[in-house]
Amino acid sequence: MTSDLTSAPIPQLIRRLAIPAGTGFFFNTMFNVVDTWYGGQLSTTALAAMSLSFPVFFLILAFGSGVSTGATALIGNALGRKNHDEARLYLTQSLSFTLLHALFLTAAGLILAPQIFMLMGATGEYLAHALSYMNVIFAGSTFFLLNYVMNAILNSHGNTLAYRNFLIGGFFLNLTLDPWFMYGGAGLPALGLAGIALATVFIQCLGVFYLFSQLSKTGSMPSFHLVDLRPRWSYFRELFRQGFPATMNMMTVSLGIFIITWFVGRFGEQAVAAYGIGTRIEQIALLPVMGLNVSTLALTAQNFGAERIDRIRETLRVSLRYGVMLALSGTLGALLFSRQLMGFFTADRAVIDTGVSFLAVEAYVLPAYVFLYVSISAMQGIKMPLFGLIIGLYRQIAGPACIFYLFTTVMGMGLIGVWWGIFGITWSAALVVIVYVSRALAALERETIKI
Repeated sequence: MTSDLTSAPIPQLIRRLAIPAGTGFFFNTMFNVVDTWYGGQLSTTALAAMSLSFPVFFLILAFGSGVSTGATALIGNALGRKNHDEARLYLTQSLSFTLLHALFLTAAGLILAPQIFMLMGATGEYLAHALSYMNVIFAGSTFFLLNYVMNAILNSHGNTLAYRNFLIGGFFLNLTLDPWFMYGGAGLPALGLAGIALATVFIQCLGVFYLFSQLSKTGSMPSFHLVDLRPRWSYFRELFRQGFPATMNMMTVSLGIFIITWFVGRFGEQAVAAYGIGTRIEQIALLPVMGLNVSTLALTAQNFGAERIDRIRETLRVSLRYGVMLALSGTLGALLFSRQLMGFFTADRAVIDTGVSFLAVEAYVLPAYVFLYVSISAMQGIKMPLFGLIIGLYRQIAGPACIFYLFTTVMGMGLIGVWWGIFGITWSAALVVIVYVSRALAALERETIKI
């Protein structure tokens, strides 16, 4: 049942949607932590290659995020208006839209990956490790994107349990497959870093079958035939219009990671490895709040369709209150246990020391991410995704390109200048977003009163 998203108490709905989604995010991040840990067991070069691969991997996440955000907003709006036929059409069209994007991404990724890694400074064994990992990931990108969009469809119906269950199962399966595929055994040759990637793709493939079975149980598509995937260009255009800004916003994150990695890479492989581990720890610290992004998008999408702007404002207010409280606990943990957390991933003292310096600054940025993510989710839910792209261009590209150079080179701060640059840019972006979304909701309230 989805209608209660427009009528049940907001705090209750946020907890009902956010807790399963947040639990799923926890296991998804721990999945990545396991991959990072095993990569560190191979060598520091392999660990650095995984860190170098992350912004390239993020391209897949960007496509997935764009399609899923557009699907959630459009299906949720249709459900809020009680137009179930339109919701069903957007459901099937989002699947075919995703398949076309996946084919393009696979081909482009396999062709361009070597040039991208060389542009980022990878050569020799470093380059070979990065390519062995990402070529497998790109080959399986269809499974990643399909899981993204099916999760989005389920979220728009108020179901955050199915994806949580997949992520929990995937985490435990990964604990077994990573060492097996990496070191070999039972007739399987040792695949090294490529084995870690292959384990990930295999689990994503299993997820496609599981999530599709859960989608079938929602009753939102009483029958499914391949002909339903035939493109309807009017629906494709709307999915593109809603999803493209979200994709580009995530692309700016990828480009931002490229920029950060380039600046950090000037200080050596150990600095890149430390940054890679530090971002994993940051993800863990933010896990308790990530479910709020999902609940905010789902609730604002349906309530916008139902013209309940008052409930959207309450959703934003309650989500931000919950999120900041949780982020502050992450800040405390990152400050108190930074050396122990870094030491879990590597025994390299230089990598640990560099990572500790990163966390000493980044810990204070965590509440700013809450303001950014929750507010942008609300804007996407009310079908105003463009501002997220604009703020992303500032936060990920324009700001870092200028501020990092200023701090690291002109002011001579070195690597610590990158960390403080992230702090200043993120907090300034968060404050701008809060002011903008507040004004946008006020304008919608005035329009609703006029009508």
